[in-house]
Amino acid sequence: MNIDRAVLAFAGTMILASVALVYFVSPWWLLLTAFVGVNLLQSSVTGFCPTAVVLRKLGVSSGSAFK
Repeated sequence: MNIDRAVLAFAGTMILASVALVYFVSPWWLLLTAFVGVNLLQSSVTGFCPTAVVLRKLGVSSGSAFK
């Protein structure tokens, strides 16, 4: 798995987790969904993703989007 796929998997996991938290805990967890969406939009424009930086330091191989 490369960084590109790992970032997408992490974002998808966070969105699904926040939806479950909204359903079972509180609607305030929609803020997590909004944060993930804004971060994905920002990284598509700038090419910088904090999750990709962390994954790179953990040794995940590079992809084509986050070098």
